[in-house]
Amino acid sequence: MLQVNIPQTNDGSLSPDSVRLVNGTSLCSGRLEVKSEQSWSSVCEADFDQQDAEVVCRELGCGAPSVRQGALYGEVEAPMWTKEFQCGGHESTLLDCGRSDSARSTCSPGKAVGLTCSEPVRLVGGASRCAGTLEVKRSEWRPVSDLHWTMKEAAAACRDLDCGSAVSTGRRNEASDRSVWRIRSHCVHSGSALRDCAVSSSSSTIVKLTCSGKSISDIIYDSNIFLPLSQ
Repeated sequence: MLQVNIPQTNDGSLSPDSVRLVNGTSLCSGRLEVKSEQSWSSVCEADFDQQDAEVVCRELGCGAPSVRQGALYGEVEAPMWTKEFQCGGHESTLLDCGRSDSARSTCSPGKAVGLTCSEPVRLVGGASRCAGTLEVKRSEWRPVSDLHWTMKEAAAACRDLDCGSAVSTGRRNEASDRSVWRIRSHCVHSGSALRDCAVSSSSSTIVKLTCSGKSISDIIYDSNIFLPLSQ
């Protein structure tokens, strides 16, 4: 179970916007923090389980949790908490979980929860999970427009999918305009995750993508090709 300082309003209810992941590479990874009044507190890993992680990732609009590890995203002072969340894993937000008084009063240093959720990106309709029509989830799943789409954006998508490098990219023509996500190129080129670069748009052409399914190092190793040294 997840134990943290509980943020409350004057009427005793929990306040919104009180969960975040910090020091990670995107919105979907980092050290877990919960807001208590006007300050953020890290969370102890001692009673943090899979159900709690699933709720946090869902609340942030990310995919399923893939890594849970203490001190993964930097050391902090030992967190303190007064309540224990009792998540079943199906709740929409952490604040929907039941809670009770905690039996603990301290947390050992180096035990702050680091959490990595999968990026909300997928390829559908292809021969494998690393090929197909590209879709991104923010408020909802939508396909991605091919406007300003290049191999740089394709490489970022394959990275977020953990599908190695981009092999090819193309377009699929729809019968009419539909709601899509347009990816801001400068945002992707700065190193941000695809989801963080998506803005709402409409288009009749959407991205098709094929990734290698392996990391670049795996591809080189598997090729068994030895290039001659420069003379």
